[in-house]
Amino acid sequence: MSLTNRRRMEAVFSAAFLLCSLVPTGVHGDSLTILQAPEFVSFQKGDWPVSGEKIPDLVALTMGFSVQEDLSWPGLKAGPLFQRPRANVLVVVRGVDSLDLPQSVASYPLENPVPFTLDSVAETVHSLFAEDTPVVLQLAPSEERLYMLGKANAVFEDLPVTLQQIRARLSQDGSVLASLPLNSLSRNVEADLLFLSEVQVLHDITALLLRHKHLAKDHSPDLYSLELSGLEELSRVYGQDSPQYRDATAILASVLQKFAEDVYGLYGNSAVVEVVTVKSFEAPLTRKSRSILESKQISNPGSPYNLAYKYNFHYAVIFNIVLWLMIALALAVIAVSYNMWNMDPGYDSIIYRMTNQKIRMD
Repeated sequence: MSLTNRRRMEAVFSAAFLLCSLVPTGVHGDSLTILQAPEFVSFQKGDWPVSGEKIPDLVALTMGFSVQEDLSWPGLKAGPLFQRPRANVLVVVRGVDSLDLPQSVASYPLENPVPFTLDSVAETVHSLFAEDTPVVLQLAPSEERLYMLGKANAVFEDLPVTLQQIRARLSQDGSVLASLPLNSLSRNVEADLLFLSEVQVLHDITALLLRHKHLAKDHSPDLYSLELSGLEELSRVYGQDSPQYRDATAILASVLQKFAEDVYGLYGNSAVVEVVTVKSFEAPLTRKSRSILESKQISNPGSPYNLAYKYNFHYAVIFNIVLWLMIALALAVIAVSYNMWNMDPGYDSIIYRMTNQKIRMD
């Protein structure tokens, strides 16, 4: 090989290395990415994998709740006892192979990507802060699935839910179609409209929160769970190498980044925003449908007689408090009884002492 060709190859490799170093790092494959988090919720940077079935427990721990089983995962450090974030927002993006989110706190690989829900976290929020009526919103536009609790019924009552409502919203004033660079995406294709509808929902949620800023100032934490499958449909229709899929991926990355910044700012820099990217779930998720504006709550949804739960994760704490309090009271009664039994009335009791002196004086 001549010296000239060798120098040319070295120049090519140097340029390629420089180009790779300039490409922003982000989420690749099945991952959990923390877009925003307050300072007291400490996520450690590393490649520690997290199981998909442990995502609800991780969300509960970031909100300051206890879980049934300890989460032995070094990515999250224990935070202060008397501080909790005002909101937690989890966005699940299905059908994505790579998503560039450079402005993130930390990113972790996702193992065992099984379907999960935040129903347990929502029930905990509702049971602990029932009087404060916190906002609980779980939304999947592609499946027209919506579940709201507390103040969410009043705040998000105008939020488009069905695909027909969302598509009608795209033709109204303030639609994202006026500000998004659609490029190869079309307004007349079903798969493209599904993706744009999900982007519109993200925009409408932040707009409604801006209109109701008082939600971020109460003492009850809010919970948001959003599931987006527009990229999955685009990948199925066009393929991952298509310009439509690449344009949609770039649009969604920028929209999610702005969505996280807006929510984080609305809650006074006290909100956790996570993004789970999964190409496909390993098993289908079967869920029991619920009313969109559900208001009636029972303590045990599995019982038609409104019976209480036989067991919950507070049982161990309550049991220990009652047990050791009873032991302390029993020991106190034993000690008092022993001292009274061995007491000398003439010396230990002021009543008998004064009586004896009076008898002697008489």
